Amino acid sequence: MDPRCPDSTAGVRPRLVTRALLLRFVSMVGASASFFLLLPVVPRYAEASGGGSGAPGLATGTLMLATVLGELATPRLVGRFGYRVVLGGGLFLLGAPALVLPLSGGMAGIVVVCFLRGLGFAAAVVAGGALTASLIPAARRGEGLALVGVVSAVPSLCGLPLGVWLVAQVGYGPVAVAAGLVALVSVAAVPGLPDREVTAGPSVGVVAGLRDGALLRPAAVFGTTALAAGIIVTFLPLAVASGSAGVVAVALFVQPLAAVVARWVAGRYGDRHGPSRLVLPGLLLSAAGTLGLALTDSPVAVLAGVAVFGTGFGIAQNATLTLMFAHVPASGYGTVSALWNVAYDAGMGVGAAGFGVLAGWTGYPAAFAVTAVLMLAALVPARRDRTAGPRHGG
Repeated sequence: MDPRCPDSTAGVRPRLVTRALLLRFVSMVGASASFFLLLPVVPRYAEASGGGSGAPGLATGTLMLATVLGELATPRLVGRFGYRVVLGGGLFLLGAPALVLPLSGGMAGIVVVCFLRGLGFAAAVVAGGALTASLIPAARRGEGLALVGVVSAVPSLCGLPLGVWLVAQVGYGPVAVAAGLVALVSVAAVPGLPDREVTAGPSVGVVAGLRDGALLRPAAVFGTTALAAGIIVTFLPLAVASGSAGVVAVALFVQPLAAVVARWVAGRYGDRHGPSRLVLPGLLLSAAGTLGLALTDSPVAVLAGVAVFGTGFGIAQNATLTLMFAHVPASGYGTVSALWNVAYDAGMGVGAAGFGVLAGWTGYPAAFAVTAVLMLAALVPARRDRTAGPRHGG
């Protein structure tokens, strides 16, 4: 709204939580719970099924490769079939293969299951992310996306340890069936969601999005912070001194908790002052937290480092996604969701793979310090977006 034009509704905040958004939360929780419940379980199952020492990496690698490929393809599918069909299909592909995982009969079957589930998760998060953006009022987009972040974080926080614990209690089969059913049951919420509407804005494809600096810059900054997130999850248990398992457990809880709180605060701030102001602080805090982890022998430094990193990561999550949505019309929401999720998944994967090689040369403390310095390369796009303004109000 033009501030020069008075309106009787000025100052009235639009409603954020609606019936449609609550139904979207059901499908969101179903997808996340199914994905994260099996994420630490399938690699162990692959190894236990006779796949050998390389089986865990092959299973997870297949899952993430399919996820990235699916994320790139989903915007076109949404444009053709709409939100509901793609979201429902994604939940089905995420759930149904999990039901047959105990019957997979060897490594080849496990790889097929992982590939199908990766495609399903990609369709669910990209189509669901675009749909979620359309359900949130533009004036409260930052706060709305922060609320979405809180809801989506709960299944990951609970699912990762719960999957491992349940396997020890009841075995792989019941856990796989539970993960499949939670995704399939959530399909029931999809028909109650609105479908894609024909919009006046131009179509924004993934290729066009990759050429658009206004989308590519925030995605690059977020991918840089995600790079460190992948490193922390994968290597912190190995880098911290032996005998400090309790410190690692606390650290891996503090980091996502700090990210959730920071994402919420950033969303409320961004709605009032603009998300572009937060991209640079999010990057700097992420790099500072990563640098602090170089002191791997100090429990205080490790906990402080993950808290600072989590804060920066949460700020970057909210600010970059909000900024990207603000730069496109509603017809481009699918592309934004795809690019942001690709930056997330690819950043975590590249970070974990590259850090392993680097740490082999330098040791863990120096590798954390080098990573923090390398993250500062994203200062260029971050500074550019600090002064950028949205082209679309959403």
